[in-house]
Amino acid sequence: MENRIIHGENLAVLPTLPDATFQLVYIDPPFNTGKRQNRRTLKTEESVDGDRVGFGGRSYATKLLAESSYADEFSDFLAFLEPRLRHARRLLTQSGTLYFHIDYREAHYCKLLLDEIFGRENFLNEIIWAYDYGARSKRRWPAKHDTILVYVKDRDNYHFNSETVDREPYMAPGLVTAEKAARGKLPTDVWWHTIVPTNGKEKTGYPTQKPEGIVKRMVLASTSEGDACLDFFAGSGTLGAVALKTGRHFTLIDENDEAIRVCRDRLAALETELLTR
Repeated sequence: MENRIIHGENLAVLPTLPDATFQLVYIDPPFNTGKRQNRRTLKTEESVDGDRVGFGGRSYATKLLAESSYADEFSDFLAFLEPRLRHARRLLTQSGTLYFHIDYREAHYCKLLLDEIFGRENFLNEIIWAYDYGARSKRRWPAKHDTILVYVKDRDNYHFNSETVDREPYMAPGLVTAEKAARGKLPTDVWWHTIVPTNGKEKTGYPTQKPEGIVKRMVLASTSEGDACLDFFAGSGTLGAVALKTGRHFTLIDENDEAIRVCRDRLAALETELLTR
């Protein structure tokens, strides 16, 4: 399969894709927060005509590199998701896995919908991605996690290889053997992982960009080299980047012009980097 980035509305594109094509589907749809999501990417450079003063009295100028936004609100979120999730199931191989990324506002409703589409018996995991970033409310416990619902197409015939996944340090290494402590432990269903760092190499400036580390864990566990992966809310193209780095194929779909630009630029640069290593 060729790697593809498709510019289009996913509900129009998905019916054109053949059944049982993808070993993994990862989607990170809009979270239905009811707000407009905005993201600006800035670069600061030393300049005699700068708009701010930094260390040692030096003058710096701020340059806007990118700005994007989208409305994250649906009158009926589940009606929006349902036909797309039915296609997701159709497009999975018999041993394939869906990773559905959502936040606390909609996770419980989405799980009921996924139980209906995939079958309750094919629910595999609820993964909690925990991070420590952002505002902290003083009127409730601050929300610092997303939910990833994991469903397989066939509970008796799905691919999961824990030996390929990165390992974590034991919280109490003194309670295990030195050999175990050195090797680390398999991750549980709670993943502690930072968001994409502001000045990190991965940063694209696209709203809702997810870190490669959490997507890589899914891809390594639920696919093999050469398998095909699909993300039809592609955003910044994180699944494509992980697929390229791990020897998988990808199909990315998004209707947002900025998302397609970011995906193409990011993956073209990565392909060049991998070819010149």
